[in-house]
Amino acid sequence: MNSFTFLGRCSRWEPSPGGLGSCREQRQPFAEPGSAGRERKAARDVKVLVTGGAGFIGSNLVRALLARGDDVRVLDNFSTGNRANLAGLEVEIVEGELRSYERVHNATRGVEVVYHLGALGSVPRSVQDPLTSSAVNVEGTLNVLLAARDEGIRRVVFSSSSSVYGSRTDLPVDESMPSDPISPYGVAKLAAERYCVSFSRVYESFETVVLRYFNVFGPRQSPFSQYAAMVPLFITAIAHGEPVTIFGDGEQSRDFTYVENVVDATLRASEAEGASGRIFNVAAGSPASVNAVADAIGRILGRPVERLHGPPRPGDIRDSWADVSEAERVLGYRASIDLEEGLRRTIESLGV
Repeated sequence: MNSFTFLGRCSRWEPSPGGLGSCREQRQPFAEPGSAGRERKAARDVKVLVTGGAGFIGSNLVRALLARGDDVRVLDNFSTGNRANLAGLEVEIVEGELRSYERVHNATRGVEVVYHLGALGSVPRSVQDPLTSSAVNVEGTLNVLLAARDEGIRRVVFSSSSSVYGSRTDLPVDESMPSDPISPYGVAKLAAERYCVSFSRVYESFETVVLRYFNVFGPRQSPFSQYAAMVPLFITAIAHGEPVTIFGDGEQSRDFTYVENVVDATLRASEAEGASGRIFNVAAGSPASVNAVADAIGRILGRPVERLHGPPRPGDIRDSWADVSEAERVLGYRASIDLEEGLRRTIESLGV
């Protein structure tokens, strides 16, 4: 089977026929995924795959994995991920779709742990195109699980979403509460979760851990996408003296979680004993309203905040707040960076 991967420090990517592309500073071409990097074995000597590794959370995870000495492979189709997020990093890249079992299988060869972050995110996007959302988030996850099973991967860590809970009034939510997703995105993530739990039960020695991320923000989160998240949009608007658009009254709350906290929990989930087949909330465990976040950004930037209000968006939940006690108990996770400090770091990274 042909391998569409490369190894090297990538600072400039150029497309080539067939949509594969090439890194212009490629150091060491190779034929089989498992053969890459034998001359530069990492200190931990662990090969891992990060799906969606060019995305916002994925690229932050890739950096943390490299920093601790892991040998990192990334699978991404760059539809929402950014090649610039991987510039200058010694990673192995497989460009391809999660919906292609062959490409996913190619990417899983020779790795020990799969961090499955690849997804088609955004609640509004899923409302506009639920079919594609389901195909990528459900079928794509099933391909990852099948490929990992077939390759004898030790553990798959799956990034799910707080969207699976839907709107609840009994807050904070813990993992034992019934799921009631509103949006097609939440429905797809819940289906993918159940596949993960199922595989850990029916296939011997196959381990999966599901992490429900809550409203993650931080460096490398783009403010320019049509479906850009609230925090980078607010930062860029307030920094440039433009009004922020708030859907609803702004008193809806979210458990905003700085990306470094999420990365820490994700790394812990790959090693923790007693975590397989389990689902864990990953959040700050401290909700804040949309208005409060806008005011905090204005305060840090030293600028006034002008608001434009629109109607609530279809699929959005009213309030979100996580009980993270199980993640603390089993994974040893505790959010170390609070909202205010996370916003300061995010503002600094955006250079506004």
